[in-house]
Amino acid sequence: MTRDRIENVVLGVARWVTIVVLTVVSLFPFYYMVLLSVRLIQDVQLSPASIVISPGEIVFDTYQEVLRSVDAGGQGFVRLIGVSAAVSIATVIVTLAVSVPGAYAVTRLRFAGRRQVDALFLAIYLFPAIVLAIPLYVVLSRLGLRGSLVALVLVYVAQTVPVTLYMLRGYFETIPVSLEEAAQLDGCGRLGVIWRVSLPLSRPALAATALYVFMIAWNEYLFALLFLVERRDRWTVSLGLSQLAGTIEIPTTVLMAGSVLLTAPIVALFFAGERLLVEGLTGGAEKG
Repeated sequence: MTRDRIENVVLGVARWVTIVVLTVVSLFPFYYMVLLSVRLIQDVQLSPASIVISPGEIVFDTYQEVLRSVDAGGQGFVRLIGVSAAVSIATVIVTLAVSVPGAYAVTRLRFAGRRQVDALFLAIYLFPAIVLAIPLYVVLSRLGLRGSLVALVLVYVAQTVPVTLYMLRGYFETIPVSLEEAAQLDGCGRLGVIWRVSLPLSRPALAATALYVFMIAWNEYLFALLFLVERRDRWTVSLGLSQLAGTIEIPTTVLMAGSVLLTAPIVALFFAGERLLVEGLTGGAEKG
């Protein structure tokens, strides 16, 4: 065998070994979390390191307890998931409604201070959330909005708009100006160009941005704790999960079941939107 052939074989094997190792490292924690959630606490205490169990050991009592309402002796995760879903979806809709025209304006329009505004997007995002927590808490408390889900959505929108503007701006720059000029010659106004040309060509970017915003709103804990801690009926799923982790009376298996319910929607959304993230952007149209 030639040296080139040997190198190709070695690199090919090394590539697949690396892929397998990284896949196992990434998936094993989630697998073990699911495994713990379907075992009895007695079995976990006897053999906590078991990574393979028989079908007869699988039970779903922990999920029933987590999903059952508080009045029925459960943890009420159905209501918590519903609140988190409503807050996350509202955050995605408002964020995209603000970010799409903003990113398009920065990309296509020429105005004084355009470059400075562009850089300011990321500069704002560099501020850690803990720095903004106290000022936001004081302002919303004085406005009487503490405990309001609407206020929480506004805070999440303020958190996500800078980075979504930056993400969409970079994508809009790849759309050929000639396509938009052709639409304008056909009678489309600026909003018509955005709706008929820019948005259809930006589906992968919009899907990735929406998923990113949804993940932030779904998993966020700090602001939810600050604004909703006194309103248990409006808790999000992250607050409910923290309650399970903060008491010794809750078995580890129940905590793992709650963790699976927190993680599963994000995983499902990722796989559902995977096609939009990798498909062709213009489907044969001119592309810059």
